[in-house]
Order: sequence, then C-alpha cells, then structure tokens
Amino acid sequence: MGGGEYEKEEDWTAPSIAGAKLINAPILFFVVTHKAFRAELASIHHVAAEAAESGDVRRELLVDLARRLEFLKLVSNYHSVAEDEVIFLALDAKVKNVVPTYSLEHSSIEVNFNCIFDHLDGLMKKDEGTPEMFQALISSISTVQAMICHHMHKEEEQVFPLLMEKITAEEQSQLVWQYMCSVPIMILEEFLPWMILHLTSDEKLDVLNCITLIIPKERLLQEVVISWIQHEDRSSSDADIYGKGYRLLNGLSSSKDIHKLFPLQLKEPSSVQTNDVEPIKGIYFWHASLRRDLYQIIEELYQIRSSNSFSSLPPVIAQLKFIADVLVFYSNSLDKIFNPLLNLLSKNNPSPFGPLIDECHIKGLQRFLFYEHQGSAQLRSFVEMLCQELESLVSGLRKNLMLLETEVFVSISESCTREMQLWLLYTFLHMMPLGLLRCTVTWFSAHLTENQSNSVLKNMKPGCPSVSNSFSSILYEWVRAGCSGKMSIDRFRQNLEEMFNGRSFYLAKQNRQETVLSDQVLESDLVTKTNKSLAIPSSSVSTTTDGHDSTYPSASGMNLHLFFSQMFKKTSSLQKNLAEPDHATSLSLESRPMDLIFYIHRGLLKDLDYLLSLSAKLGANLGFLSDFKKCFKLLRIIYQIHSTSEDEIAFPALESKGALQNISSSYCIDHKLENIYFSKTSKILEEICELHDHEGSIETRLQLYKLCLKLHETCMSMHKVLSDHIHREEFEIFPLFIGRFSTEEEEKIVGHMLGRTGAEILQDMIPWLMAYLTSAEQHAMMSLWLRIARYTKFDEWLREWWEGTTEYYLPTVEEGSQLPSSAADPLEVVSMYLLKDGALIQRAGDDKVRRKEFSVNDFTTGGQDVCQSQDLSKYQSEVDKKRYNEVNDIGYDEAELQSKEHQKLSHQEHPLSISEEELEAAIGRVSRDSNLDSEEKSRVLQSLLMSPWIMTQKTFPQEASEEDHDEEIPGQCPSYRDHLKLTFGCKHYKRNCKLLAPCCNKLFTCIRCHDDLTTNHSVDRKAITKMMCMKCLVIQPIGPKCMSESCSGFSMGKYYCRICKLFDDERIGFKNLEKHIYHCPYCNLCRVGKGLGIDYFHCMKCNACMSTSLYVHVCREKCLEDNCPICHEYIFTSNSPFKQLPCGHFMHSSCFRDYTCSSYICPICSKSLGDMQVYFGMLDALLAEEKTPEEYAGQVQVILCNDCEKRGNASFHWLYHKCPYCGSYNTRLL
Repeated sequence: MGGGEYEKEEDWTAPSIAGAKLINAPILFFVVTHKAFRAELASIHHVAAEAAESGDVRRELLVDLARRLEFLKLVSNYHSVAEDEVIFLALDAKVKNVVPTYSLEHSSIEVNFNCIFDHLDGLMKKDEGTPEMFQALISSISTVQAMICHHMHKEEEQVFPLLMEKITAEEQSQLVWQYMCSVPIMILEEFLPWMILHLTSDEKLDVLNCITLIIPKERLLQEVVISWIQHEDRSSSDADIYGKGYRLLNGLSSSKDIHKLFPLQLKEPSSVQTNDVEPIKGIYFWHASLRRDLYQIIEELYQIRSSNSFSSLPPVIAQLKFIADVLVFYSNSLDKIFNPLLNLLSKNNPSPFGPLIDECHIKGLQRFLFYEHQGSAQLRSFVEMLCQELESLVSGLRKNLMLLETEVFVSISESCTREMQLWLLYTFLHMMPLGLLRCTVTWFSAHLTENQSNSVLKNMKPGCPSVSNSFSSILYEWVRAGCSGKMSIDRFRQNLEEMFNGRSFYLAKQNRQETVLSDQVLESDLVTKTNKSLAIPSSSVSTTTDGHDSTYPSASGMNLHLFFSQMFKKTSSLQKNLAEPDHATSLSLESRPMDLIFYIHRGLLKDLDYLLSLSAKLGANLGFLSDFKKCFKLLRIIYQIHSTSEDEIAFPALESKGALQNISSSYCIDHKLENIYFSKTSKILEEICELHDHEGSIETRLQLYKLCLKLHETCMSMHKVLSDHIHREEFEIFPLFIGRFSTEEEEKIVGHMLGRTGAEILQDMIPWLMAYLTSAEQHAMMSLWLRIARYTKFDEWLREWWEGTTEYYLPTVEEGSQLPSSAADPLEVVSMYLLKDGALIQRAGDDKVRRKEFSVNDFTTGGQDVCQSQDLSKYQSEVDKKRYNEVNDIGYDEAELQSKEHQKLSHQEHPLSISEEELEAAIGRVSRDSNLDSEEKSRVLQSLLMSPWIMTQKTFPQEASEEDHDEEIPGQCPSYRDHLKLTFGCKHYKRNCKLLAPCCNKLFTCIRCHDDLTTNHSVDRKAITKMMCMKCLVIQPIGPKCMSESCSGFSMGKYYCRICKLFDDERIGFKNLEKHIYHCPYCNLCRVGKGLGIDYFHCMKCNACMSTSLYVHVCREKCLEDNCPICHEYIFTSNSPFKQLPCGHFMHSSCFRDYTCSSYICPICSKSLGDMQVYFGMLDALLAEEKTPEEYAGQVQVILCNDCEKRGNASFHWLYHKCPYCGSYNTRLL
C-alpha cells in the first residue's frame, strides 16, 4: 500500500553546475543543502510508505514523522526566505526579471506543508487512523517532495549558474555568510550537522574547506561554526538533530518539553543564599539599556524636528531599526521560553503578562523606518508621526518591562537554580541570529558600568553544562571587547547606518514615490505603500575588533516573517483561481485576444481536477481506467502543444520588449521538467493496463492496487505543479501583455499559437474546451477565435466538421464601398455595375454592417449576444466516431443542396453576352466609382470581361449532369498506376476508389484527373458525395472503406479526408517516416507536410501554411488568395510549389526561376526580389566608366525609388537612375 518510489535523481537531467567545487564557487553551499532536502524528503516518504504497506501505523511513527517534518518545514522556511532576501536580491541587481517566479514558488511550497500537518493532526486526534487517511498523508508528502525537487532543480538550472557567472567568488562568500548570520543560532546549530549527515566524506571535506573561506578570519568564531558542523556533542543516535530548535520556536507547553531540552532545576527552600548576582539579574541591565536608548532617540527626534535640520536623522533611524530588531527577538524569547516556564512555576495558573510588544506596534514602527521620504516638508511630518508612534510603543513597553522585573524574573530568581537561569539566558541568546547577536552584545556591553560588566563576565565564564565551551568563549570575548570602550556610540551608529542602508535599498525600489506628497496625505500614503510589501532584506554591519574589520550581517526580515507570521506574511503572489465566479472571464467581442489563453488555461485546470478525481477512484474501481486513459492522453497532447507555443511564440514576443528580458526563462524550464510527470504517469499507466489485461490472481490484484495508489500520488504531484505553474503565468506573465502590445499584435501572437494546432487536435480540443466553459464564456471564446481567424477558412472548416450547428453571425464593419473581397463570386461583383431595367443594381451592403455567416455549436443570434446553454459533453464522446466512422452518416445531402443552389444562376441574372454599349457603360461606372482603389477597379474590370466564360463554367456542369443522368456512368472500371496493373490509382495518387463527379456524372480516379481531362470547367470537390470501389466496382456513398460485403471493409486509402474528398494509399497523415499529408483547419484544404506545429504553422493574416522557419515574415492579408502574377493560376489551391517574395507577394517557384532570368523586380509592386547589392555595384562601376554628353552634364532628374519609396534627384541617364537614399537602381522617373 502506498508504495510509491520517490523520484530518483536519474529522472532529472543533471544541471550545468554538477561537479563544481564549493571552494571555487561558495554560492553552491545552497546546492549542497538541496541534496540534504532531497534525501530527507525521500527518507520521510520511504518510512511512511513502508509503514502503510506493512499496516503498522503507530502513534510513535506519527510523532516521529511530525518531528522530522516540523524541522524540515522550519529549515525550508528559513532557506526560502534567505534566498528571497539575500541571494535573489544580489542576482536581481545583476540580471533582471529572473527571481520573482522563484519567490512565488516559495509561497506555494509553504502552503502545501500546511496540508501535511492538517493530515497529521487528523491522524493524531484519532486512536486509530484509517488507511485512507494515512494514504492521504503519504500523497501530501509526495506532493511537497515533487514541488521542492522541481523548484530546486530549476534553481540549479538557472539561478546558481547565473550567480556563478555574474558574481565573484568573494562576493559569493559574503552572501553565504550573510545568510548564515541571518538565521537564529539554534536553527544553525541543528541545520549544519543535519546537512552534513546526507553528504559523502568528500563532500563533507569540501564543505569544511568552504566554511573556512566564508567565515571571517576570527579564530573563536571559526571554532564555533566548525563545532556546529562536526556536532561534537551528538550522541550515537541521529534523532537529536531534529530536537531543540523547532520545539523552542514553537514554544514550551509543558514540563516535559523543558525536560527534553534541559532538566528543570528548582531551588531547595533551605538553600544557602550567596552574595553573587544571580544570572537572571543581568536582564535588568538589558532593560535599562533599552529604556535609555529609546528615551534618547525620542529626545533627538524632537530636537531634529524643532531645529528643522535633518542631516542627523539617518543615524538615529539606523539605531532605531536596530532597537526594533532587538525588541522583536526579545519579545519572541519571552513568549516562547520565559512565559511558559512561569506558568509551570505558578502551577499552570495563567500568567498576567502578555506580549512584550504588540504586532501592530512593530508593524507601525517598521512602516515608518523603511519609508522613503522626499522634501523637507515631508520629512518634518514624517518625524512628527514617527515620534508619536515611538512614544506609543515606549509607553506600553515601559509597563511591560516593569511587570517583568517585579513579577516574572523575581519568581524565576526565587525558584530556579543558577544553572537553570544560565540555560534560560543562553537559550534566549541562541534564538538570535549570529549577526544580530554580535551587534547586540557590542551595544549592550557599551552601556554597562564596571561593576555590571564584571558581574556579566563572571556569569559568562565557560563551564555551563548546556552551552559549548567555544560558544561561551566567544560571547565572553565579545562582551569584554564591548566593555573596553573601543567602540564609541557614534562609531556604532555609523556602522548601523551603513548596515541598514544596504538593507533598505530593495525597499527603496519598491516604495519610491514619483511625486512629493503633502503633509496631509503622508500618513495615508505610508499605510498604503508599506502594506503592499513589507519585506525587510538582510543586512550586515562592520565592527572593528583586534585591529581588523569583520562583517556580521544582522537580523533580516525572514525572522519577522516567521515570528510574526500573520502580520508580516508576504502577500500571496498567485492570482485568484479562474474557477472563482467573480473572475472576469465572461468576455465580449471587444475582449483582448490574449484572453483566449485564459480560456485554455481554464480547460487545463478543470481537466487536471478531473484527472485527479479519476485517479482517486481507480484503486476501488478499475472501470474508470478507460476514462482515465482517454482524459490523460488528450490532456497531455493539449498541454504540450500549448507549452511549446508559449515557449516559441508568446514568451519570445514578450521578451522582445527590452525591459522584460529573462522574465519567462523559468517557465520554459518548467515546461521541460513537466514532461517528466507526464512520462512517469504514462509509464505507471502502461503497467496498470498490462496487469489489468491479465488480472486474475490475488497477487495481481494487490499489485494493481499498489500501482493505482502510486498513480494517484503521481497525479497529485503533477496536478499541483502544473496548476501552480498556470496560476503563476496568469499572475506574472500574461498581464504584462496589456499596455505593451496592441490588439493587432496580440492577435498575431495568439494567431500563431493557434496556427500550430492541427485539425485532428482541434476536433478533440474544441468540444473539450467548450464542455468546461459556461454558455457566456463559450460565446466569448468562439468570438475571439473567429475574430483572430477572420482572414482564414476556419469558419468554413468548422461548419463542415461540426455538424448539427445553428447559425451564428459575426458582424464586421466594412469601410467605403461594400465590394466583395477578391475571394467573392466575380459574377456578384459584375452584377453591381450591370444595368437591369434601366437602373443600376444597388449594392446590398452600402453603408451597412455586413454579417459573415458561420456555424458554431450552441449559439443563437438576436439583438443581444445570447448563447443557449446545451449539454456539450456529448461532443466529447462523439469526436472519435465522427472522425473514423463516417460512412453512413456523412452529410453529403447538404453538400449536394449547397452545390445545386450555387449553380442556380440564370441568364437573366448574369447574361452570357453583353453588348459593347452595355460593356462600355459598365466600365465607365467602374472608372467613376470613387470608393474603389486602383487594385479593386482592375479586379472589377477583369470580372466584367471574363463574365461570359465564368458563366459557362457554372452552367455547364448542370447541363452535363442533366444530359447524362439516365445514361450509363462512364469510367466504371478500375484504373492502375503501373503497366502491370497491380496497383490501383492514377499518376497523381495511389488509391483504391474512383470519385463520381456530379458536374459531368463521370467517374475519375482523382479530382486532378478530372481537371486535366475536362478543359471547360472544374469540379467542386465539396459537391462530391459518391465513389466507386475499384475492387468490387460498386458506386456508394463516399467513405474511408468499401461498404459492400464482398470487400469486407476494404480500405480506400491509408489517408482519407472527408472534407477534401482526398484518398492516398501511400501517405499517412500525422505520423509517417517518408511522406505526409495533413488537413489544415484554417486553409480548409489538405496540404503536403507533417502537420501544423511540426514543420508548418498557419499565419492567420496571410491565410497561408508556412514552414516553421518562416515565423518572421512580411504579412499581407489573404496573400495566397490571388493568382500567380506570371501564370495566373490560383495559388491558394495550386498543387505546384510557390515562393514568397521579400515584399510579401507570392509566385510559383518555377515561375520565379523563369521570371528572374529577365527581371529582378516584383511584377506586382515593383520592389526588388532580393539583395541586389552586387548587381547595383556592377552598375556603379559601369556608370563610372561612361561619359555623360556635355549638353546633359549637370542635369538631374526627379525619381521615385521602388524599394524605399522615397522621392529624390538623380544624375541624368537614359536608363539607370540611382536612389540617393538607399542606393537602389530600382527607380522610375517622375
């Protein structure tokens, strides 16, 4: 039960920093901690899984798991905040936009740790937890394990290589030391030996060598840190590593907790009193120092305010910041140690003493201390409000200190032995970070008199059983140095100012004001700005000892966040879940194109939820296996297509904006790593399917059950990692498109993303997506999609593929003349300018809104955008049936009807012959129409001249069909590709059927054969509804297989497209090693290639399938829907290869080769067809040798350059004129 093996290291590719030595790159100290995290998580998961499999889930096991997980969570929190406030800030100063994503991930990991403890609490409250509850605990552990491993691998892939590249080894050492000095000593004492426990002997030696470089050259300090690493007092059991730190930081709740840390020692009533000052009395000296400095600071602030001179304000603020840090840690130690002890001494009577300082006071003070102020008027108001805030804090603090001195410490002094008092004081000091402790000891010692210092030093002599000799020795030296008077108050303040200037630079960036605020708005601005983000970066201070400087980073905001979790908790950076009803996803036609990505995200999130629910049911019922396989397969395909399109299109477009470089790098790494979860799930699923096929024995069923639990664990991990990834994208990445990209640019980006998805995927994806959206969201989503693909045939493909739809109209406003586009029927164009009954036919679309008819499921039209809600889930299950079983239910009757309606054109509507007078009059009306540009006029005139031939094309098929209706159908015999008559087909295709052309009621092997043999018309492929099997010669409805019993499902071809009526027995759609055919849903034609997203993409504006190498190209609206300028064949449906010219026009490749033999300019726009610098250089040399006749010497001619489109002057020449701007000879005279 539970069995899941944790993700092995070989599942993840080795990062680029693998093998690097700590001594060369000290920043890799953090990577060493990653190894410890991985090993600890794997060990915890393994212990829990073994217990679940054996069924031996005892309370002792739960207590042990809780102890290890509490320690791991505490270490993880400090590690994460240290990265946020030390490492990431340093990297952000060098490389922008990399670290925000990793900070978001830290918050998510912390939330998931809480889920583990919720399960543990539920199991602890019950005498016997159910196997299901324990399995839920294992799944939560596995999820956190996956998230942390995923996050750490990303950091090793991106963050630490950048740190090694951008930051010197010396700076790296300072960062690691800054981190070590910002963590409470009691955590550092346990963390370092815990980390070493998971390393090899060589790695341990590497860490020790690195530590000697990181730590300042101070003998006692190095001895202390190395003693922690070597953990000289550790017993034979490793269980002691997880004991003290998290218990103290969580608070002592009973005498048992104290006994586990230090034996509770109480004085005997008859004990002899001595004249020595008891250790606990040293707290009174501490209180006196706090009072003295706070009163002095208040007095100095009032002097600054009255003098209106603010030059001395920064040192005062720096000292106040330091005092605030000291109060935070002192308040925390009172709350966690002294107050619980007092409750025990008073026999659990509630203590009258509350918190030393309220969270609101600390928050208010920090809000002022890290506020960026500007201008003297603002400074005066700032000082005034700071004084008020500080007086309020001191007033409460004074009362609490008095209560401590008269009740709390008196009781402890009377009840506890000297050794117990020393343990309490040393524990208080251990709760401080190493850097802050050094500053605090120096500050405190400077306030002591000679007698007070002697008393303190006497109590600090080595020998206390609860403290190592090395630590007590260094404390003794620090106190002695502080009492010596070497550090003046002014010097101390100067060091503090330097320290906190380094600390607040990050906040300055976040909170800097754009304008100078008035006195009235200062207070509200303080509240608003600092509530947004109150992160206190780490810092350092230099102190001079023994003639050299040592850097001791002080406390950091990480401790504020952890000690005052609710008040200083970082604002959650994840965007609100899209599933919430108030999310603005009910979009209209005016919504931004990028909103379509949010709809796809909605579908992915919903499908992840559904997949997880199915995985949870598999253990009890394998009947859900087929649903799970289908859901997983589709989810994997859609997610990978979407991820690839983001990596290759959306993210590069975003990073092309200079200020946003590197912002998406983390997400690209995510996409690569997320494939591991899909692969792992797929592997487990294959094992389940294999066992399910041979299910029978009890052992097999038990193995299946274990695999189902393992699959559920994997799905939980995948669900969490992918969901968080999507939410982070929506919070950090996609909002950046607003304001930086126009609607047209967004349309191009989203269009390229959609243009990478083939018809096969869309046939599954569209019903899948619609099933997860509300009716209003379906309407908005399809409206966006249609708007993005408005230049394509997507509406036509959707109408032909998606049957049973209602009509939906997409309004588009036309400018100027409502002349149909170049793709419209030329006869309709002609009808606008022909006389009928002596009057000009009015153009139906003049100054109105033309509606484009379209078919989309579940949409109706009316005065409002109303969408009828229908159950779309049926489409999800019918997709495969529509694609593969379309023999009897192919809607060919509708196609025939459309074809007949299209052919109902009488001579009265479009006359075959026009008199010269009528033709001249029509040409005159076209020439005088000011609403037409020159290109449109040329097209209309061409249609006028070609109208008799076009009418012949449209009327001949109907006449031929009527003539041959009752006769025997010609061509009802097999055709072969080879002379031996072994292979069915024609010279164009290998296939096993013939098509019945409705236009002439004849059988042809393919449409190209029809067009080659028939010169006066072309066949409408969409009107073809019948075929003939060349094996049995039976004419039947068109389909992928023969329907006659004698053929037994004989295949007509390996590739079949019911829209294009295309069969090919040589080429296989989607996957084949040699030749490929795919149907493009935007061209609505079959194209040669592997498919969209593989070697081609569809450009929505050009309405063309292009090679992926042409992603950057010149876009022209519907550029393929035109004739080749050389041979005049319609390019869009041409079978010949074509080439895009630099100007954006197209011509056949063969035509291009022939044409460029005699010309180098585009026949349409006259721009150069390529880089002509070599040719233009030859012309320069030629003209340099020519002599201009004297009568033309000095004359100039006005020219227009066809390449740069600029007017200019050129020297006289009878043929060549060089552009003075771009140097091109592709010019013409004006």
